[in-house]
Amino acid sequence: MKIAVLDFGKTNSKLFVIGHDGRVLDERRTQPKWVRQSGFSVLDEAALHDWALSAVADAVDSHDVEGLMVSGHGCTFALIDDAALTHPILDYEQEPPAEIAAQIDRRIPDFAETFSPRLPLGFNYGRHMMWLQEVDPGAFAASISILGYPQYWSWRFGGRAVSEVSYLGCHSHLWAPRSQDFSSLVDAQGWRGRMPALERAGTVIGERRLGGAVGPIAIHNGVHDSNAALYAYRRQGLGPLTVVSTGTWVIVLNPDCPLDALDRDRDMLVNVDVDGGPVPTIRFMGGREFAVISAGWQGAIGLSSIQRVINAGIMALPSFAPGGPISGHSGRLTGRTPDAEERAAVALLYVAVMVDLSLDLIHSNNTVIVDGGLNSGGLLAGLLAQLRPGQAFLQGATQEGSATGAAALAFESVGREFAAEAPEPVRASRLTGLAGYRDGWRDLVAGPAITGAAAGGAR
Repeated sequence: MKIAVLDFGKTNSKLFVIGHDGRVLDERRTQPKWVRQSGFSVLDEAALHDWALSAVADAVDSHDVEGLMVSGHGCTFALIDDAALTHPILDYEQEPPAEIAAQIDRRIPDFAETFSPRLPLGFNYGRHMMWLQEVDPGAFAASISILGYPQYWSWRFGGRAVSEVSYLGCHSHLWAPRSQDFSSLVDAQGWRGRMPALERAGTVIGERRLGGAVGPIAIHNGVHDSNAALYAYRRQGLGPLTVVSTGTWVIVLNPDCPLDALDRDRDMLVNVDVDGGPVPTIRFMGGREFAVISAGWQGAIGLSSIQRVINAGIMALPSFAPGGPISGHSGRLTGRTPDAEERAAVALLYVAVMVDLSLDLIHSNNTVIVDGGLNSGGLLAGLLAQLRPGQAFLQGATQEGSATGAAALAFESVGREFAAEAPEPVRASRLTGLAGYRDGWRDLVAGPAITGAAAGGAR
């Protein structure tokens, strides 16, 4: 059996063909386009759909795939009627006008109910839902269902309109993790009747004939991408884990962190796993920040460049994107001017020390798995293992933990075995002065305040 997984990221969208042994047999990539329309930044849904339809049809023809699964980035919703969107899908990277923000933010539930901190832009997508309802109530009135982003694409390809708990619980203001039900905001806004029935991620919710296949393929209910990565590793029986899932966002998930340790002012929150369990989380926009700091570097980064940056004390100080545990300051570089590869090394070190801080804040003292595109060549995992010698570090056998977890959910839903490769032990880097570099960075970014907040960590 083979599954096609559409992995919709904010910066890159991908299609993977994954076999029962977890190997990626084929892949294709594109970049979603965001356009201006009627005062909003919105997804060019038609262009992304055309790419996805062509990619899936080719996968059916070339690899005889039997099912389609979706993994999707957070913070995004879709309003649909029986046949189509009633409003274009909003880009989460836009802030409501100040006068509207003042009105809607008064209606946001307390952190103790949703464990969703008040975040800027559309990082809580319930906030964007309120914004759209204020300025275009007709779009809500015309809608039959409110779907999370992965559920929209599962529906778009022929599945039923359903809800899914890992997406609803993704810092949306829409879900109350303790009661495992919709939040008070959903009822206050009159949305409960438009929330379809919950189905577990991976469940078959429809079928469709694609490409030249004789019969239809199964359409599976989609999943939140970082929770898919968490599921990919938890299902392997590796014991207590912290998962560092990297892409446009760096998401650090530690199910063993006490809920009362979460600080709403440091972008700490509760995600919800595919079975409804609370997953304490801290995050920052690490992939976006890496791109900004490195000036779009795409090549390899040599250890010699990293060592030169450490020796010179060149640092990137947060932050270069909204949100994260250290917000409210404009990002900047300190020290001498780096060359192009050194600048990329500065960016990688920035991500490493931010993850290290996040691991402390999320009380991680268990095994850490580093997953995703920012760990190319294992460099990020090696830096973290050197910074935190008291913890065991593993890295995914592939960089596509989200797609692997999504595939596992699809295979398991139809009773088929799925045997993904086990993660590999990480060899710590052996750079001189790395711990001192980290300590100097912490002193510059926040001093005693951040040191005290991180005192419960494992370091």
